[in-house]
Amino acid sequence: MELNVAQKLIQDHLISGEMTPGEEIGLRIDQTLTQDATGTMVMLELEAMGIDRVKTEVSAQYVDHNLIQDDHRNPDDHIFLRSAAQKFGVYYSRPGNGVSHPVHMQELAIPGKTLLGADSHTCANGCMGMLAMGAGGIDVTMAMAGEAYHVEMPRVMGVKITGELPDWVSAKDVILELLRRHGVKGGVGKIIEYYGPGLDDLSAMDRHVIANMGAELGATASVFPSDEEVKRFMEQQGRGDEWIELKADPGAEYDEHDEINLSELVPLIAKPTSPDNVVPVTEVAGEDIYQSYVGSSANPGYRDFAIASEIVKGKQIANGISFDINPTSKQLLQQLVENGHIANLLSASGRMHQAGCNGCIGMGQAPATGQNSLRTTPRNFPGRSGTKEDRVFLVSPETAAASALTGVITDPRTLEMPYPEIQEPASINTQEMLETPPEDGSEIELKKGPNISTIPDFDAIEDNFDLPVLLKMGDNISTDEILAGGSRVLPYRSNIQKISTFAFEGVDENYHNEALIKMEQGGHMIVAGNNYGQGSSREHAALAPRYLGLKVALVRDFARIHLQNLINFGILPITFVNESDHEKINQEDVIEFRDIHETIKNKKTFDIRLKDSGENIPVKIDLTQRHIDILLAGGIINWVKERQ
Repeated sequence: MELNVAQKLIQDHLISGEMTPGEEIGLRIDQTLTQDATGTMVMLELEAMGIDRVKTEVSAQYVDHNLIQDDHRNPDDHIFLRSAAQKFGVYYSRPGNGVSHPVHMQELAIPGKTLLGADSHTCANGCMGMLAMGAGGIDVTMAMAGEAYHVEMPRVMGVKITGELPDWVSAKDVILELLRRHGVKGGVGKIIEYYGPGLDDLSAMDRHVIANMGAELGATASVFPSDEEVKRFMEQQGRGDEWIELKADPGAEYDEHDEINLSELVPLIAKPTSPDNVVPVTEVAGEDIYQSYVGSSANPGYRDFAIASEIVKGKQIANGISFDINPTSKQLLQQLVENGHIANLLSASGRMHQAGCNGCIGMGQAPATGQNSLRTTPRNFPGRSGTKEDRVFLVSPETAAASALTGVITDPRTLEMPYPEIQEPASINTQEMLETPPEDGSEIELKKGPNISTIPDFDAIEDNFDLPVLLKMGDNISTDEILAGGSRVLPYRSNIQKISTFAFEGVDENYHNEALIKMEQGGHMIVAGNNYGQGSSREHAALAPRYLGLKVALVRDFARIHLQNLINFGILPITFVNESDHEKINQEDVIEFRDIHETIKNKKTFDIRLKDSGENIPVKIDLTQRHIDILLAGGIINWVKERQ
């Protein structure tokens, strides 16, 4: 049987289940990735489970999110993470080394391997011929402990790439075109695999750009073949001996098909406040901007910064513009310095920031209220930038640099200059960016600062209960809206009691106080629309509401990672049988749940009842037996303890 790349990767790592779309499969995980916003909980979970040393081939802990040290919390956690990495046998990347995804690509990514990361953009490393997936922190913890990762077997969507990119069009425009066509739910339940002659026009880092924003499509993973371009990249990194070829068999089939002719693309832009709100730049050209921002895991490559450098070289950006430069790795920053690109950017009045996630997750560089901010980042969800009333547009580096020069949204094709030709260095003077753990970390003590608290214990869900609807929401509620990132919130990532005070503040600023009241009365539930929980993989978006008494989430449908996070913390996830029933439920309605234990064991659909009217609402629960066991145990930590 001829197999595509995704099928080969899954077949090579299949532990349980069958490769039938929709069926649960268990996969062996070779590598894991955690960052500091999620890694603190992962390390505490390893400790709680009594794990002495990770069982993966490679696990790496990156510090890239919480880099602003305006008090003791972030540096304390950095020290804790380093001690945990040494104790559990994990590579450690210190603050300033850069964003996890491109650094992992440079240092550790190997074709043919599986990678599970506690960050939704882990899928970026699919550019290397890997099966790379984002997940909640506790799922990554389980993988580090040697457990399989369970996921529904995805459908494989083949995207044939033909043609060549025109001048002033780049990889960001490729993924924006896919988002324009398919929307933020277009990749749900799918692996997106890229193939075709047009791949010859896309570098490894170009492919990283495209694979990274597969997360915004809702895809389980994005996969590219491991070909001569991947070999070139690994040789550039001094790791050519680790390269293997991995391509689809001739005649391999796909469950779904699409095709992009690179030659037909134009500069694109995603308008506020969703990555799929995509139009040609020409439709919004001329609008004033306040900020232009280059960098992030969605444009992390040498050419992404070099092209911006060459566009502004010898010029000055427009008055009143903040031109923010965010290098994505120490290695990249060194290359850009050596080749004069940083000097060009600074001379043009660019603002240089340290290598890391920075403004992409609201960690500094927040835009002014109501002002247009052009960013090469992957997301523009409401408030994610750190400014509540933000207006963030997603663009390519070409569009960002052109607009910085003019002070208005600008189609870069209108600049009166030839398109710069960028040549990447043939080789890189690589430096060790990762600290190797000791052979034996058993004697190492975990160094916990005062901000680190233990993971709370949760009881199993009752059999019979009544719950008030504390929040009713619409479609596409992101994890940024459930629990924000940024410098106000993320320093408390290891303090559940404190971080819970920020839960749902962007939806209802009274949620925390109301939830505490309802908790004394037995808890509460929430109701929402389609694609609930899209975006970041942060498990705090499930854990913090759970701490405040959230027991049931009733929605039209869930985003993949957040659904698993809800299950992992013992929150019952149910969906409407009839989507129109969403309109029948109001905030503060009380809903009756009866015989839940036997019901979820034996039925896929059942009725819940509106207490005041007595009307039944049919709902469904589409979970595996393993999921049900985890729910009935009160979450995955309780489930693990029961098995020991």
